[in-house]
Amino acid sequence: QVQLVESGGGLVQAGGSLRLSCTASGRAFSSYAMAWIRQAPGKEREFVAGLNWNGSRTYYADSVKGRFTISRDNAKNTVYLQMNSLKPEDTAVYYCVRSIGPNIGPTWRNWGQGTQVTVSS
Repeated sequence: QVQLVESGGGLVQAGGSLRLSCTASGRAFSSYAMAWIRQAPGKEREFVAGLNWNGSRTYYADSVKGRFTISRDNAKNTVYLQMNSLKPEDTAVYYCVRSIGPNIGPTWRNWGQGTQVTVSS
């Protein structure tokens, strides 16, 4: 149905920036809310940012507010996560996920393979 592929991760120094991309297959991409979830070694999965079907509503974890920006381009079947002022505690594998409907909810599907973000100090 929907296949998600993340890219854009890498190694960056504290204070730097990265832009993650998630490309999706399927013509129904614009029907779903999308989100980024991250997991660091030994830590629980953490919701980072999400947005509804057309990007008119966005949601952020308190830890990234003011630093990260989530956006989407439905014509390109792509969701982005612009990460600025990166901190070592942002180090994690970042996953792209979709909701089961047009708005943010508790259930996420079609996890991608993830992209590693490493922030050095």
